[in-house]
Amino acid sequence: MEWIWGLLGSLLIAGVAYWKGSLSLSGTLAAVLLGTTMFALGSFAWAGTLIAFFISSTLLSKFKHKRKARAESGYAKSGRRDAGQVAANGGIGLLLCLGHAWLPHPAWWAIFVGVMATVNADTWATEIGGLSKTEPRSIVSGKRVSAGTSGGVTGFGLLASLLGGLFIGLAGWLCSQMGQLETGISFLPLLLLAALSGLLGSLIDSWLGATLQVMFRCDVCGRTIEKQVHCEQRARQVRGMSGMTNDYVNAVSSLAGGLICLVLSCFVS
Repeated sequence: MEWIWGLLGSLLIAGVAYWKGSLSLSGTLAAVLLGTTMFALGSFAWAGTLIAFFISSTLLSKFKHKRKARAESGYAKSGRRDAGQVAANGGIGLLLCLGHAWLPHPAWWAIFVGVMATVNADTWATEIGGLSKTEPRSIVSGKRVSAGTSGGVTGFGLLASLLGGLFIGLAGWLCSQMGQLETGISFLPLLLLAALSGLLGSLIDSWLGATLQVMFRCDVCGRTIEKQVHCEQRARQVRGMSGMTNDYVNAVSSLAGGLICLVLSCFVS
């Protein structure tokens, strides 16, 4: 029955997201597979936390979309998530859920919370930080950069990142209670762990975005962007590692956030 309920729930949520334009067809199929498997093997604790991330990030992506349109025009991916983005944001969480199903241990949950806190914190920082009235500063040099530049941070965005991690801590605690999962971490420590690991993980994401992520320059408008085609012209690579796309950066930083959460949990549990 877990598979059936997981499939029905995933089809409903992913179907609505596809209808509203938040998921592409490949993203919809990936989300259904991810949600069904996670619910069947990990109960509502794992799947519910993933759903909380997805719903909150989807709603924020639609908030004042026109105001954020210029910054988003340089992103490699649009607000409509494809299978690559779904895998980057939830794939590691699924592997952790599988690990817990194979060999139950509280450490799996601690890493999972850090992973989901990081991807949510990064999403909130991007979506809410894009509304900041001040120009972001490079996390590497501290110099002002244009909105939408990888590695650019604002005070508004940092606050959003902290709140994004805190949200996952709250959602994770509620879902673990409903799913009757023994996590070994009480309410307040979980909130603290999620907030800190989410913030630090999102900062790692920004640093990777400013140093290793492949970036291109559009010869038409002169902007430095994440995607290879802009202004209907092929852009040229100006820095970063070839193949180190935004999806890979998200996956690496979320794993880092998960490990940070695991280490910090040793001091609060």
